Amino acid sequence: GRVPVKAQPRRRLRDLSRVDRRHQALQLRRQRKEAVLAEKRNLGSRDGPPHLVAVVLLHSRAAAHGTLGLLQSQDSAVVRADEGRAGAFAFLCPRLKQRWRFVTAQAGDLHTVLDLAKVADSLLFILDPVDGWDSMGEHCLSCLFAQGLPSYALAVPGGTDLPPKKRIDARKKLAKAIEKRFPEAKLFPLNTEQESSLLLRHLSTQKQRHLAFRDRRAHLLAYAAEFVPGQESDLVGTLKVSGFVRGQTLSVNSLVHIVGHGDFQISQVDAPPDPLSLNPRVVKGQKRGQDMEVQDDSVNVADEMEEDVKVLMKADPSKQESLQSEVVPDPMEGEQTWPTEEELQEAEDSLKANRKVVKVPKGTSKYQAAWIVDDGEEGSEKDDDDEDDDIDDLMEEAVSQEGESSEEEPGEEESETMTVSECLRDDQYDEKMEEDEQMLEKYKQERMDEMFPDEVDTPRDVPARVRFQKYRGLKSFRTSPWDPKENLPRDYARIFQFQDFSRTRKNLFRQIEKEETEGASVGWYVTLHVCNVPVSVMESFKEGKPLVLFSLLPHEQKMSVLNFLVHRHPSNTEPVRAKEELIFHCGFRRFRASPLFSQHTSADKHKLERFLRPDAALVVTVYAPITFPPASVLLFKQRSNGMHDLIATGSLLSMDPDRIVIKRLVLSGHPFKIFTKTAVVRYMFFNRDDVMWFKPVELRTKWGRRGHIKEPLGTHGHMKCHFDGQLKSQDTVLMNLYKRVFPKWTYDPHVPEPVPWVRSESALPEQEVEME
Repeated sequence: GRVPVKAQPRRRLRDLSRVDRRHQALQLRRQRKEAVLAEKRNLGSRDGPPHLVAVVLLHSRAAAHGTLGLLQSQDSAVVRADEGRAGAFAFLCPRLKQRWRFVTAQAGDLHTVLDLAKVADSLLFILDPVDGWDSMGEHCLSCLFAQGLPSYALAVPGGTDLPPKKRIDARKKLAKAIEKRFPEAKLFPLNTEQESSLLLRHLSTQKQRHLAFRDRRAHLLAYAAEFVPGQESDLVGTLKVSGFVRGQTLSVNSLVHIVGHGDFQISQVDAPPDPLSLNPRVVKGQKRGQDMEVQDDSVNVADEMEEDVKVLMKADPSKQESLQSEVVPDPMEGEQTWPTEEELQEAEDSLKANRKVVKVPKGTSKYQAAWIVDDGEEGSEKDDDDEDDDIDDLMEEAVSQEGESSEEEPGEEESETMTVSECLRDDQYDEKMEEDEQMLEKYKQERMDEMFPDEVDTPRDVPARVRFQKYRGLKSFRTSPWDPKENLPRDYARIFQFQDFSRTRKNLFRQIEKEETEGASVGWYVTLHVCNVPVSVMESFKEGKPLVLFSLLPHEQKMSVLNFLVHRHPSNTEPVRAKEELIFHCGFRRFRASPLFSQHTSADKHKLERFLRPDAALVVTVYAPITFPPASVLLFKQRSNGMHDLIATGSLLSMDPDRIVIKRLVLSGHPFKIFTKTAVVRYMFFNRDDVMWFKPVELRTKWGRRGHIKEPLGTHGHMKCHFDGQLKSQDTVLMNLYKRVFPKWTYDPHVPEPVPWVRSESALPEQEVEME
């Protein structure tokens, strides 16, 4: 009866001795250490891209001219002016075998700072020796920390003109403020060439901080650009963008996203001469470390441009990614069937019969189709036109006030942007007072929603069964079933959905790690021919704005439903309603949309929030292009004067169109007569038919009682209700109604440039008070 010995399982074969485990751990540590050292050596070296340093001025008094002048005065260094931006330059140091590229960004230009931080290897913050940073610098730092901060250094130029005692006090005050914002950060004075060389050494040897959304995608910052108009129109043409490839291998068949302008295709990739070569006397035609790129390292840029540019690769139409972002729905292929005329007639007859009998029709508590009545067609058309409008939350007066405010907004914007004379100041002041009144109304609505969550008044002029016909009752919000494919809007026919999103994401990232893609490797200087680009992109580049390109992973140009997990930023205190237009900075994208807010729970249904809560994490749902997490997100709200206020920060949670967001309405009534376990309730409804219509829905009270409607009394909405215990006279009877809501298709990829921030005094005194 003995069983033959089986082969050893893999687990037993993996068991190593103590010496072998130590040896394996030592090898792993050595591999990680070598990988970090190789990354440091490759950055800014001959075979890697130049070390890109974004210089960010955090104070209005901070100037970059003296700082950049000190950096340029290194021995045996070659300085070349940048073609793309005024004040930017490339810094070549053959003695150290390093090359840098410095690009300056004012803290008031928010989009420029964020775009440069997306691609920069290091950030160089320039502080004021006395005040450190002002309010705009504080705002800029908040945005950078939320987006993802790469490696950074802090420099303080100037301060030598102060008396010695004041200089020491300012230094201590600045160090205390920096310790709170940048723990374990070193402050570099920048007044001599020796101090500038120490700063350069620190930038080149410090540990690089990785941003996940850019490390998995090829990206580049344009060094030069040229626009070739198309044959059909001068407004659209081919944009030739030159720069150094970073992050990952760049494939010619993948799409590229120009930050702030949209997605485009690439027709071909060229290999021009490297303008920032460390060996200017190399023989022409000599190959660099890579096996494809022909280098011409002549000092004269004109001679370099005369060289023949080698074409690396051209796009293959059979393998090239499509620009299709939406599904074209076929109205004849709808999955959801409409009821026939016979079924509608049967429903009408059954409803008429049930009005006289107290019985509940079967299926009433399951789905919304059982709640449709004879006069529901007009109401459904009304709700379809204003799907998920704020009419469910506000009284008619508030809605009319919002309509008046929306009509007055264009006039307010014009009055603020125009230069008015002294005699018009009173009118302008009155207009601002009207804005204050509108904001006061929002504060009242937010406070009412906190005090009486989701409670609305039953309308007197419209029957409740018509007004709330799209709502249903649930036995339990947590356990009652709700089909995620039921009654989907027409916009869901335009989006894409994955069968298994997490599996697709893992396969993509595994393929990136194996480096199976073919194309331009990291560190190559290439020219991309981007097709069908509007001329406004080139005009923006000529104005000095950075031109940042990111290659897209498969499917990232397609539209779907994205969910973001966000926290409200402490600096924002104004109420933000759901479905207000907000500006999203998601990873490398910028767009405008009107999102929904919902609770962040582990259940299969999530309750809609009408306002952005300051004390809890919320999920923001919106139609947007697919983006594979991880990716950071920043939410801004545009003021009437064009400034952008940061209201929330967070990260991309999921890409899930089946996430059910439920809107809850609470109808309230008051006990009129109270008996042992029954009570007569009034003011919840105002006619008998409404009481019969909502009879199957369960009741609850604010003091925890449960009950149901037994029968109506009279014709004015009084009803007899039965509860699980005796009510108190001060208790309130509530009825919960639910409806699934969907975001509106308000996606707009074009975000206007923000107006520069109005600077104020230093932010350091406030921090000093908090510390004390």
